[in-house]
Amino acid sequence: MDTRACIRVVVVDDSALVRGLLGEIINRQRDMQCVGVAADPLAARELIRAVNPDVITLDVEMPRMDGIDFLSRLMRLRPTPVVMVSTLTERGAEVTLRALELGAVDFVAKPRIGVAEGLQRLADDITDKIRVAARAQVRRLSALVPHDPAAKPVAGTGVAPMGRLSTEKLIFIGASTGGTEATKAVLTELPADSPAILITQHMPAGFTTSYAKRLDSLCQIRVREASDGERLLPGHAYIAPGGLHLSVERSGANYVARVRDGDPVNRHKPSVEVLFESAARVVGPNALAVMLTGMGADGAQAMRAMRDAGSYNICQDEASCVVFGMPREAVRLGAAHDVLPLPRIAAALIAQLKRTTGGTIHRL
Repeated sequence: MDTRACIRVVVVDDSALVRGLLGEIINRQRDMQCVGVAADPLAARELIRAVNPDVITLDVEMPRMDGIDFLSRLMRLRPTPVVMVSTLTERGAEVTLRALELGAVDFVAKPRIGVAEGLQRLADDITDKIRVAARAQVRRLSALVPHDPAAKPVAGTGVAPMGRLSTEKLIFIGASTGGTEATKAVLTELPADSPAILITQHMPAGFTTSYAKRLDSLCQIRVREASDGERLLPGHAYIAPGGLHLSVERSGANYVARVRDGDPVNRHKPSVEVLFESAARVVGPNALAVMLTGMGADGAQAMRAMRDAGSYNICQDEASCVVFGMPREAVRLGAAHDVLPLPRIAAALIAQLKRTTGGTIHRL
């Protein structure tokens, strides 16, 4: 094994069992190596200085200093790609979302019982996320908005209502790695009278409930997990529940959400491909689509089908993506009308909606 070509990983976890298992999973891969383990952040700090890893896996809750405090300091002083190791609890979900806000690239949800067997089942997912993290663009925390849990955020301040728009319009958003924060950046800049928004973010069951609640507290629009058969209303955003596919259907004069189980598509459930394919088939020229940061190609072909059906499509640009995989593939297939930095996407959606007349998208 050529260690110079390997992704060098440090594992930080207070459980000796988890440290051993993660180290073993990492070392089984030809393209990565566990170069050190630490039982707490204080020990990790010295280890990281010594070995300068490419990626860190970090437990959320540890003694002496919790993972969030450590991550905050790390991203201010020594920005490094981090994959969080979380727990499938409401508290674990909330802390994990905070970690993503601070700059963690992604997370792995470990089971509360049967940890050894569970981590082995997740081995491919863990190592895939380490590979993505090694290529991700990480930014120094000082560039991010500080978190004050006591402050009630005022979302979209200064964003004027769009006025009377066709209720036929729907916005579709697909995202993966880095997408929780990218989606937040778009939604918080949309006014309360936006068309209904459907979102597929690659996220496991147990985390989307907390994610929807968090976004709902930050946005002028209402944000919730989608429920099967519910009518899609303006001023609302609907997030695909973790582990289930989201699509759109027509019911008389209304659009409704369809939430279903099924096989993974492009290895994902929920899948952006499923959502965007339904948009192309059901909504056509009344759809607007946004492809945000993410690894892989999920949704790219269906986004092209949306364009062919008359939708208006935006892809996030490479410079503002954590990972430019999914937008790159959509652009390569000719699916995008515009490729924009993240801070300009909401304004572009609003402008396009205001140019819309008579239910027909004005082509750019």
